[in-house]
Amino acid sequence: MIDKQTFSISFDALIAHKLRSFLTMLGVIFGVGAVIAMLSIGEGAKQEVLEQISILGINNIIVKAKVPDESLSSDMGLARSPGLSLEDSENIAQFTKLVKNIVPQRFEAVSSVTYGSEEVKTRVVATNPDYTYSSSVEVDKGRFLTDIDTETFAQVCVLGAKTKRALFAFKDPIGENVRIGDLNFTVVGVMADKYIGRGKVEGFELKNLNEDIYIPFSTAQKKIERSPIEESNSNRWTGSSSASSSYYNTPEIDQLTITVTDLEYVQSTTKLIEQILKRRHYGVEDYEIVVPESLLRQSQKTQQIFNIVMGTIAGISLLVGGIGIMNIMLATVLERTREIGVRRAVGATRVHIMRQFLVEAVTICLIGCIVGITIGLILAKVISYYADWPTIVAPYSIFLSVGVSTSVGVIFGIYPANKAAKLDVIESLRYE
Repeated sequence: MIDKQTFSISFDALIAHKLRSFLTMLGVIFGVGAVIAMLSIGEGAKQEVLEQISILGINNIIVKAKVPDESLSSDMGLARSPGLSLEDSENIAQFTKLVKNIVPQRFEAVSSVTYGSEEVKTRVVATNPDYTYSSSVEVDKGRFLTDIDTETFAQVCVLGAKTKRALFAFKDPIGENVRIGDLNFTVVGVMADKYIGRGKVEGFELKNLNEDIYIPFSTAQKKIERSPIEESNSNRWTGSSSASSSYYNTPEIDQLTITVTDLEYVQSTTKLIEQILKRRHYGVEDYEIVVPESLLRQSQKTQQIFNIVMGTIAGISLLVGGIGIMNIMLATVLERTREIGVRRAVGATRVHIMRQFLVEAVTICLIGCIVGITIGLILAKVISYYADWPTIVAPYSIFLSVGVSTSVGVIFGIYPANKAAKLDVIESLRYE
């Protein structure tokens, strides 16, 4: 046990040299602040990726139509491949033990949607009622598309949160009519606002679902003329003469979202889908397969490397701070040699002297740690606000900082404390 007198002597020594004590703490302060800030960035990025993957669906496999590379396919293959179609969906759906749900999507070539004098640029998504089961989107008000809407080719739509705000502001849109292309659609629901973040996961671009409008797939098939459109970088249908070349066919649908029955079947199901599409499309790669589970694993690996690099940099700061503490404590031992001799002469043992200097070193580190945690928390908020980067301060990062700081104090304080304890009493008393 360390007695109260040891604490009192140690604290008095630190307070007597406030500036020196503060300068000694700086290395620990900056090191701990860096650890907290870096780990908060890593946790924030990790959470954002998890949210983005949840939008895509961890159990999902996404097949997107794309313009084939003519240099990699024969003219005959290009002409025979039907492009992504509902028949692809039907073939994949036969494997009921692996596939739980399949949702086709078409992105209609409608440049804008209007309501009265309000007009908004948006993406019109033709899909079926199972869409909500294959994604994390939820209905905030009203309802989503139903089987009856599909069977009757109903002209109804569901608005994304941002599209609703742009067209209706604070007005209730349920029951109102919006004009999509040349047709009027009745609003039956509004989707909940969904956080998208920076909209990229390992190079895969996420569309802002809040800007979408959903209509029944059957209605789009029957009443909206199909034409190639530009949907994303990975699905470059443009409607130009080159994109609609006679060498290959316009796809019937733009995207298939396949929900697998169990996460452990994702990889095997992906290989199965690849074989089915390769056979049906005659080897023409006019589709792209995206596996969110694989994106998550890649992102986790990248994040792990990032955390190691950032943690190492912050750890070096703490190491430098620890070396600074050792240097100052060695100088302090030399400066207080006579004091040590007097204490030893009046009965203090070597253990008492060693404890005194260890307490001083650990106290410097702990106070520096508290200040560093405060600075780290502030830095995390500043980074989040100005860099638009999500940050999350995990409790383990604070415990880690306290543990490391205490360890630094003990490790780098042992040598100076041991040197002080071994000073000869007579020589110490003679020291000027």
